[in-house]
Amino acid sequence: MSEVEQFDVIVLGAGPAGEVCAGRLGEAGLSVALVEQELIGGECSFYACMPSKGLLRPAQALAEARRVPGAAQAATGELDVAAALARRDEIIHDLDDSAQLPWVEDHGIALVRGHGSLHGERRLRVGERLLAARRAIVLAPGSAAAMPPIDGLREARPWTNREATTAKSIPASLLVLGGGVVAVELAQAYASLGARVTIVEALDRLISREEPPASELVTQSLRHGGVEVLLGVEATAVEREPGADGDGEVTLTLADGRSLSAEQLLVAVGRRARTDSLGLDSLGVEGGGYVEVDDTMRVPGHDWLYVIGDTNGRALLTHMGKYQARLAADHILGRAVSLRSDGPLSPRVIFTEPQVAAVGHTLASARSAGLSVRAVDQSIDAVAGASFVGHGAPGMARIVIDEDRDVLVGATFAGVEVADWLHAATIAVIGEVPLERLAHAVPCFPTRSEVWLRLLESALD
Repeated sequence: MSEVEQFDVIVLGAGPAGEVCAGRLGEAGLSVALVEQELIGGECSFYACMPSKGLLRPAQALAEARRVPGAAQAATGELDVAAALARRDEIIHDLDDSAQLPWVEDHGIALVRGHGSLHGERRLRVGERLLAARRAIVLAPGSAAAMPPIDGLREARPWTNREATTAKSIPASLLVLGGGVVAVELAQAYASLGARVTIVEALDRLISREEPPASELVTQSLRHGGVEVLLGVEATAVEREPGADGDGEVTLTLADGRSLSAEQLLVAVGRRARTDSLGLDSLGVEGGGYVEVDDTMRVPGHDWLYVIGDTNGRALLTHMGKYQARLAADHILGRAVSLRSDGPLSPRVIFTEPQVAAVGHTLASARSAGLSVRAVDQSIDAVAGASFVGHGAPGMARIVIDEDRDVLVGATFAGVEVADWLHAATIAVIGEVPLERLAHAVPCFPTRSEVWLRLLESALD
């Protein structure tokens, strides 16, 4: 073992959360080591958020062009699948993270390649190297796809999000196990690129954490695009036939006795924290699952140890991991920290068509939380801006109002290109802006943001 290398802070994990934390600390003048065993940029950049949107975008752009007279007459061809995959490869830099290195160097960060694990208080081992932190260690290793205990599933070598977002060709058929965000996004992407897709979801609706009307719109859109959606049925067994290349047809057996077969099977039933080999048990902290943290992102009982991003299980969203990274870095720097946005009520977007953009409570979750609430609904195709964007496509908007305080506690939008609408709602929810004051924030004509005018007029009548 070489001599101990000293730093002010060690950050394990160079995904979005780790990058933000390390960069913020480096900019403040601290010496920072950033430890990464895979790609700088992490899951979101190379295997999740970015490539999946790259796969979805071609069909969405073509659909919008075909909704616009004049453009529709020019948009008469079919999608170029090879070009779409090539653009996806460009987005993920062909799984090469060398473009990230100048940023690391510019921030004065020492990059350490390899698997890191805790080795006592304020120490981290990376291969033969032993790193020590004078102030803090920040863990940001992220999450990986969960694999449910279904007979034969692991042996069948199913796809996870990693294989699905980086595949070099489109299979003729694809089974998707799960009905959450990853499942619906990749099901729609692959169907638009020519695969015959079937979704199998054990619950009675897709994207079940969101508002039922939004869930229904997404389900209708998937079915309209040729996706078979099977709800309320569980998978009990998986088997893959031997093939010349090791990848024969895969068969999924359902609890109701049916069998489904396809070239590939994508498992998208959730995520698991990558904490099973971090050495947490040496500190008396249970590994293998999400790690509990306080509102400063510190592990209780260990004032030098922070856990940010997916690994703490509070909000498995890239932007929330980056938010937590800022909080943790500020706390390490001795600045005041106030956590205002957290958990499952965080802002979130599903990038299917229709998109689903939501923040805060749904009507059901607000009632479950004991709030006295009411919902106000509007169709988004009734405003003037819908003449130009998303013309004729279905959509909905819902705000959830806390009647005791007269503020928004939730908002959901579903429709064409609604993702960028969400930030206004996030400000209203997080800022607890009274409805009477919010009504003075006048939306421009003719934009689709005039849906706010309709919502607030209905809320205040």
